[in-house]
Amino acid sequence: MIGRRKNADDGAAPKRVIQFSRIDAGAFPFLLIFPAVLVILLVIAFPLLYSLYVSFTPYELLKPNSLNFTAARALRNYEKLLNDDIFWRSLWNTIVFLAVTVNLSYLLSLALSQLLARVTFGQSLLRTLLMVPMMFAPILVGMQFRWFFNANVGLVNNFLISVGILQEQGQIAWLVDVPLGMITIIIASIWMNIPVMTIILLAGVLSLPSETFEAAEVDGASGWQKFRFITFPLLAPFSYIALTIMSLDIARAFDIVRIMTDGGPARRTEMLWTYITRLAIEDTKFGLGSAMSWITVSLSVLFTLYFFRQLVKARIVQ
Repeated sequence: MIGRRKNADDGAAPKRVIQFSRIDAGAFPFLLIFPAVLVILLVIAFPLLYSLYVSFTPYELLKPNSLNFTAARALRNYEKLLNDDIFWRSLWNTIVFLAVTVNLSYLLSLALSQLLARVTFGQSLLRTLLMVPMMFAPILVGMQFRWFFNANVGLVNNFLISVGILQEQGQIAWLVDVPLGMITIIIASIWMNIPVMTIILLAGVLSLPSETFEAAEVDGASGWQKFRFITFPLLAPFSYIALTIMSLDIARAFDIVRIMTDGGPARRTEMLWTYITRLAIEDTKFGLGSAMSWITVSLSVLFTLYFFRQLVKARIVQ
């Protein structure tokens, strides 16, 4: 039997060895990222370049023939914006909105992170409750706070009337009054965005070396001195990260502003993004809206580069 099997094997056809072509090791990483790069080019790069081209044309949606580029009128949209009082008002409102919201959010988040770091019971539950505002969509937050600050049936006015601070005939028009309209938007934005900054700062507080604080206690440092000279300087990298994320996130707060005040009253709470929507969508002036969008993008890039330099100085990015 063994001899027969051996003879049968000798008569079998030789096996074919299939050789696969090897991919160059240098090109393999590029092949892996090629699908992602292709998606980015189609979804992000092409619309950006197209909007840049549109910003140099007097294009209007109801006038298809207006999509014509001429060198003589290339900067016409930008000149119009520089001479537009509403543009400068919306730019100023955006700067005030970002400055106040980001700074107040940072101060509150810094205080909350210090408190949460010292809680010994129920810390997990408190962290979970802290993340609740992030579960709501911005449009829902805008509708919620619009009801809170409603002049007739709002929760805030009803509470102030119930405690005797206001009279029934003296309700405050929070969303219509000139300074209060901006304040209500700031409160809503802080409530929605403060959890992210608090979690980042809390992670930084919990990662600080305990030996430094023990040495400070031996030297007789007070709680304020430890926070001022140890905690706050060591939290600088985490603070820059939190401020960058918060600033970029708040800079997209279109939903809250549109739902709560829609830029009113009399454009007093008009922001860059709401004015862009008004120009491009409502007035169908795509060329002018694209030019304003690129001004906004340029300011955002400069702002991001500034914070990136601060991160480099803090040795968090090499």
